[in-house]
Amino acid sequence: MIRLNLVLLAAVIASAFYLVHTQYESRRLYTALDRSQAQARKLESEHEQLQVQKRAQATPARVQLLAARQLQMRPVTPGITQYVTVFDPSQPAANTSPER
Repeated sequence: MIRLNLVLLAAVIASAFYLVHTQYESRRLYTALDRSQAQARKLESEHEQLQVQKRAQATPARVQLLAARQLQMRPVTPGITQYVTVFDPSQPAANTSPER
């Protein structure tokens, strides 16, 4: 009878230790989950801010201003436009005289 009581006492103590360990792990995992969710919210907010900045940087007026200032580009006009034609020797030459 004493052996049975000792075995049951050991089972109760082991069960209590397991319960304490399980609760500790549960709390530890909950805090890790909470930290991860907070970090996810922070990253999502930062991503939204970066998207707004990206849209602001890519406005046509800003792109045109940067092209003019940094790249010394200017708007196209017929007076400065040069047309390039590619000569293809495999194609027959086009007749440039008007047909009558």
